[in-house]
Formats: sequence, C-alpha cells, structure tokens
Amino acid sequence: MALQLSRAIGDGIRRVPTRTGGVLFGLLLLTQLLTVASTNTLIEDALPAEAAPQVGLTLPLSGTAAAVLLGATYAFTGVYGVLVARGFARPLSALSTFPSELYTRHVGRATLRTLVGGVVVGVAVAVGTLVLVVPGLFLAVSFLFFIFAVGVEDRGVVGGLRRSWALARGNRLRLGLVVLFLAGTGMVAGIVPPLFAAAGAPSLGDLASVLLNSVLFVFVYGIMAAAYLQLRDGDASPSASSTVTVEPGD
Repeated sequence: MALQLSRAIGDGIRRVPTRTGGVLFGLLLLTQLLTVASTNTLIEDALPAEAAPQVGLTLPLSGTAAAVLLGATYAFTGVYGVLVARGFARPLSALSTFPSELYTRHVGRATLRTLVGGVVVGVAVAVGTLVLVVPGLFLAVSFLFFIFAVGVEDRGVVGGLRRSWALARGNRLRLGLVVLFLAGTGMVAGIVPPLFAAAGAPSLGDLASVLLNSVLFVFVYGIMAAAYLQLRDGDASPSASSTVTVEPGD
C-alpha cells in the first residue's frame, strides 16, 4: 500500500506527549548525555592538561572507567531500540502506560539482534554513502523498520532486514524524507557544540546539543512507528494503526 506520510507525521507527533513518549524521551536524553560525557572524558584523559577545559561535558572518572561506561551505554542503545519500537508501536490509547512487558519479553535476545543488525545496517549504509550518496540513502530507507521487525515482531536479524525491506518497498521516496530529516537533525545538533565552544562554553554546548537531539529524535521515532503501523496493517486509517501483534521469530 502507499504510505500516507502526512497521516503518519500527525499520528507520530501525537504519540510523543504521552507517558510512553516521556519515558522514551528521558531514556534517550540520559543515554546521549552519558555517551557524550564518557566520550569527552576519554578524550580529556588523552589530552594535555592545558587542553582539558576545551573538551566540554565530562565525568569525574578515569579513562578506563569512562571506556567501560561508554561500552555499557552503547549496549543500552540496543535495549532502547527495542523499547522505542515496542513502546510507540501500540494504540494511542495505550501510550498512557509503560507496562513491564515492553522491557521483559525476550529483551535480551531482541537487544542482541538489534545491536548486530545495527552494525550490519550501519556498515552497509556507510559503504553505500561513500560509493555514492544515493545507494546509502536507499539502504537507510530500506532498513528503516528493522527495529520494529525485531522488537515488535520478534524476528531474527536476517528476517528483520527482509521484513523491513518488504515494508519499505513502493514507499522509499516518501520514507526517504523521514531519513533525510533524521540526517538533518543530526547535522543541526552537531553544529551547536562548536558554536558554544567558540563562545567559551563547551559544556553548555554539549548539553544544548543533547537536549535538541533528544527532542527531535523522539519525534522521528514516533513518526517511524506510525509509518510502520500503517504499512504493516495495510490500512491508513487511525483505527487500523492501533493494533500490534507479535509474530513468531525466525
């Protein structure tokens, strides 16, 4: 079926100012703060003392501890991918709750698949972008729904990639707008820290960038969930986009 992008955008935006949206935003904000701060702490540990004030937001940790925290934070991104897919891909009326099944049902298996699939997709998109921008964009669009196939439908890595490819088929131009907005969001947030650093406030720049990034990304995730439901259910009506089913894993 043809994706009705305007409907997906409206439906996705409505999913954010809910309890589920608030929880997912808070987790994303915390994850990004820890990622930036632990990365900066590692950089600070490797730099001469006189350069440290220009690093930005850091933590009172050793370089080794910061590396461990960064690894743990990266691992949690897999958990977050599962949570955001399961959390947002539910009826709007259900988003006022955040039940334990979202983070207990096969979460370890789904997290591992999300991390492995994320690496596969990331490498494929990076190579496609280096060769020529269009192949990279094509692959990013084709695998846009991978986290939903794994998190919601309990599919394996290969099955999740195939499922996402099938859902995107015939709608890649429309979905490309979502991917471009996602890329633009990262670019905008990336401009903020250098501006604050030039003004002598690198830590404030990191905080502003993380906050902006988290706000924009949580809305993008809401729109992705709405588009996924619309294509999965084969009906653009709001009632049809409110049902979530779990399919057997591969």
